Amino acid sequence: MSSYNSRAACVDALQRWETSHLFADEVLHEALASSQFNVFDRAFLTETFYGILRHRSALDFLIRQLRDTDLDLNTRLVLRLGFYQLFRMRIPHHAAVNETVNLAGRARGLVNALLRRAIREKEYLERDLAAAPAEIRYSHPQFLIERWERHFTPEDAARICEWNNSPAEIFVRANGLKVTPGELLRSSREAEAHPLHPQAIKVHHVPLDWIIQGLCYVQDPSTLMAVDLLDPQPGETILDACAAPGGKTSYLAELMRNEGRIVACDSSRSRLERLKNNLARLSVANTETRRVDWLSRPIPFEPESFDRILVDAPCSNTGVIRRRVDVRWRLTPEDFEQMPGLQRRILESVFPLLKPGGTLVYSTCSLEPEEDEQIAQWAGEIPGMRLVEMSRRQPHTDGVDGAFAAKLVKGRS
Repeated sequence: MSSYNSRAACVDALQRWETSHLFADEVLHEALASSQFNVFDRAFLTETFYGILRHRSALDFLIRQLRDTDLDLNTRLVLRLGFYQLFRMRIPHHAAVNETVNLAGRARGLVNALLRRAIREKEYLERDLAAAPAEIRYSHPQFLIERWERHFTPEDAARICEWNNSPAEIFVRANGLKVTPGELLRSSREAEAHPLHPQAIKVHHVPLDWIIQGLCYVQDPSTLMAVDLLDPQPGETILDACAAPGGKTSYLAELMRNEGRIVACDSSRSRLERLKNNLARLSVANTETRRVDWLSRPIPFEPESFDRILVDAPCSNTGVIRRRVDVRWRLTPEDFEQMPGLQRRILESVFPLLKPGGTLVYSTCSLEPEEDEQIAQWAGEIPGMRLVEMSRRQPHTDGVDGAFAAKLVKGRS
């Protein structure tokens, strides 16, 4: 094995995540892009990087049982990697220990001793972990677990945490502009239809030709709910206010049969480029992209310009922690106080753009009532707006990512 291997890359990626404000997906993408690893090493790097972030508190608890004094960051990261292999992966103990110790530098002796002791005392360590508080067992911040216990039940909060700590399944939406779900299902023995939505397909891996030919978009079935609720029609003018990276935009175009006009907006230049690339790959022809910051003035559209508006608002992302494994560590209690204000400001900017009789759908990937039902009810009390319907998907009951959508209609003057 080369001196720079997938274990070393994992420690480097973890160090970068710990010392920056980058999201885990960005860090891993760059780590994989800069390496020349084979498919097995890439899989190992992905599994260990995401797995260590998922089980961060539990791993630190196990380490503390054997070493309760301070550790420098690199030594702690190397130990997390070693303990993750011993407690969460089916790797021969000698390989996990020897290869991990080689990354420890001057702490080689300490790391070697702790890993070998962990092997000897594994049964007792697992017993101690099982008796630890929920925030340790599930590696979630205590404030987040307490929120879910209040909003749901303690049992449901535990089920959400367990869901978040399980590897995310892969779903794609068949791109109806090019292919039917049945055609995709017949082209792969591993693909299977998902009962939640007729366009959704579960796969173990996405065939490369599906991506290259624009036959599908990787997308959880829960994200399709908001677009279905909006019910866009061919020939209409639609605003997708927070569009990047384009999953909902391309589904809008599909339901419109590429007829009419979609204006897809985002405030980030880089995300807008990703949106453009995705729309081109999927053969979306009725969409123009615009860089728009809905918190700034003036708004670059005439009042009452759109038949329907989709606002897939920035949110806490608590419904997609299984996929965005580090969200739990980036969130603070203050985020849940600040986020609703941002969401209301965006809605206040787009309400005037809706035609009389038009439909607006507000959606998030949050589980939190402050960002979901409470925002929808507030919006329904604005003069001229009427709340018609609310829908929700929850991981612990629906087996998909968490999502919320509310349909509002603007009265005719």
